[in-house]
Amino acid sequence: MVLCAGYATAATKAASKTARHGHHKGKRKGSWKKKGQQGINSERATEIQQALIREKYLTGEPTGTWDARTQAALVKYQGDNGWQTKVVPDSRALIKLGLGPNYSAELINGPTKASAAATPSTTASRGIEGTAAKQ
Repeated sequence: MVLCAGYATAATKAASKTARHGHHKGKRKGSWKKKGQQGINSERATEIQQALIREKYLTGEPTGTWDARTQAALVKYQGDNGWQTKVVPDSRALIKLGLGPNYSAELINGPTKASAAATPSTTASRGIEGTAAKQ
């Protein structure tokens, strides 16, 4: 095999690239951390079951255990509302069932007009004072 200046075989290029960039083809060190909620506790399962019973997607009494029957009912509820059914529970389903976060109207929309009208505007008070001073 004849090599010219500036040319190298594919094996030589691959070996030098790995050494240069520190690529490793072994297992990762450490473990993957699971993110998000890993399970549903019994209190939350009871709340979800009560809401599904109220909406006629589940029958009987709430058991407080997240079982296949509860999951199937929630999958049907999510599907009937046009939402994804792979991840259960979906946040939109919980909100529609009345189990989502409780945001007050003031936090979402800001202060109401009645409370804003109770505090005088600084420009309005300056305008009155300026008019009184001119007379």
